Amino acid sequence: MNNQLKVYRAKHDLTPAVPARAVEVSRQTINSIENGRYDPSLELAFKLADCFDCHVEELFQPDSATSTANPTTALDSDVEPS
Repeated sequence: MNNQLKVYRAKHDLTPAVPARAVEVSRQTINSIENGRYDPSLELAFKLADCFDCHVEELFQPDSATSTANPTTALDSDVEPS
């Protein structure tokens, strides 16, 4: 998963400890997310987006390999025609 967490944090001139305290995780967790070593849970992703007053989609994006698939097509293939 790609993320803009470091960009948003820098834009607000914050250390990793500030958003970590806001969402109740460790500073190391924030660093791991920023460096792509850890993908946050959905709940944590929403908390971080709320912390920066942005949409979760602005902060986190799927890797380019998964974003090329058309999700509608994938869902439609499982549906039987009427």
